[in-house]
Amino acid sequence: MTSLSIPREQRAVSAAARRPRRVLTDYAELLGRVQAQGLMERRYAAYAIKGGLLLAAFAGVWCAFFLLGESWLQLVIAAVFGVVLAQFGFLGHDAAHRQILRSGPRNETLARVVAGLFCGMSSTWWARKHTRHHLAPNQIGKDPDIDPSVLHFYPTETVPRSRVLAFLRAHQGWWFFPILMFEGLHLHVQGFRTVLGRSPITHRWTELGFMAARMGGYVAVLLIFLPVGMAAAFLGVQLAVLGVYLGCTFAPSHKGMPILPPEAKIDFLRRQVLMSRNITGSHLTTFAMGGLNYQIEHHLFPSMPGPNLRHARTTIREFCQQRGVTYTETSLLTSYGIVIRYLNRVGLRGELDSFQCPIIAAHRPI
Repeated sequence: MTSLSIPREQRAVSAAARRPRRVLTDYAELLGRVQAQGLMERRYAAYAIKGGLLLAAFAGVWCAFFLLGESWLQLVIAAVFGVVLAQFGFLGHDAAHRQILRSGPRNETLARVVAGLFCGMSSTWWARKHTRHHLAPNQIGKDPDIDPSVLHFYPTETVPRSRVLAFLRAHQGWWFFPILMFEGLHLHVQGFRTVLGRSPITHRWTELGFMAARMGGYVAVLLIFLPVGMAAAFLGVQLAVLGVYLGCTFAPSHKGMPILPPEAKIDFLRRQVLMSRNITGSHLTTFAMGGLNYQIEHHLFPSMPGPNLRHARTTIREFCQQRGVTYTETSLLTSYGIVIRYLNRVGLRGELDSFQCPIIAAHRPI
């Protein structure tokens, strides 16, 4: 697996030494405050409990599957399985960010096992893509999460070739969430394309073995114990729930936040804070989103253990307020509304204020 090559916080400070002193002082001071509170320390017990609960849930799903037998109620089990797999995805995300264990290689191994054996996905493909996102969130040409595809997250020169396509693009915000039903399938396809491709992968055969065993065994069990149609429906529901769940977790974090043109330059702290959005809510919100509702904290300190992110929120928010850096947070439902309106605005008018965003312009580029 290729681990997330996000610059460690300490290395980011060293690299910033070549930048204006004010920028260095800002991030170094914030890092010092966070370290003084012990928020970069590992949380072994919390992750052991989470891992144990997920294993129990995984086993529980399959016990229910075998006890229920041939019944259309299996689709309920499929939906629950999609939720459990999404939670495993959050665990793999934390391992890839080296949040769980002290050893980098052990974190990578854990991420590889969780992604391959439990989720049937490639940790290498995801890590490569996610690394680029963390290095330049919401920057055109650098963040793969906003590359034009079925949806457009910023204006492009391409023009829809028919009235139907023009209508769909103008209203793309409304079908953003339905199209997430295919995201689960997309993740599996991209994973296999990566491990079967020609690009160098350190643990290619291990990943391929994990993914093939997991997906092959999964489909085999469905076909052995369920009729073909019911097995296909089970798989379809599970993939749809997985895709929608993950998409609804990640989309609120950056969609609708400022978009940077390719040539833009901005210091590390402001790049991560101004392009990210936190989601407010209860502990249930944090659990449901795998801790990624604290997106600003996660982007500033990607190796900070997930359970510590909420404790860092007050410190980081106050620090940003003192420095005049906009710290954005809103409720989950409000964020979905923002995403829908933003995508419709891009599709309908083909223009964004983000390119002349006053928030970005207010900070001196370096």
